[in-house]
Amino acid sequence: MTGLKKEIKAYDAMIDYLELEHPGQWVVFRAERLVGSHRDFQDAAQDAVSRFGRGPYLIRRVGAPPPALPPNVVYKLYPDDDDD
Repeated sequence: MTGLKKEIKAYDAMIDYLELEHPGQWVVFRAERLVGSHRDFQDAAQDAVSRFGRGPYLIRRVGAPPPALPPNVVYKLYPDDDDD
């Protein structure tokens, strides 16, 4: 597993804790660990970029469904993102 897949897996593993302790907040995951919790996306993004540069890291709002891309949008952040 590479790239964001590890961060998403770590987020999913902690979802019960996150929903209890950080409901509605924007959380940042890096190296499979929760490294920050913020009230808005802008603060979470600024913190992540200032600490980790380009990433990879995951920023997600606790309790919100994962973002969905329209079917006509296809992207790949890293060449090996499809590897497990």
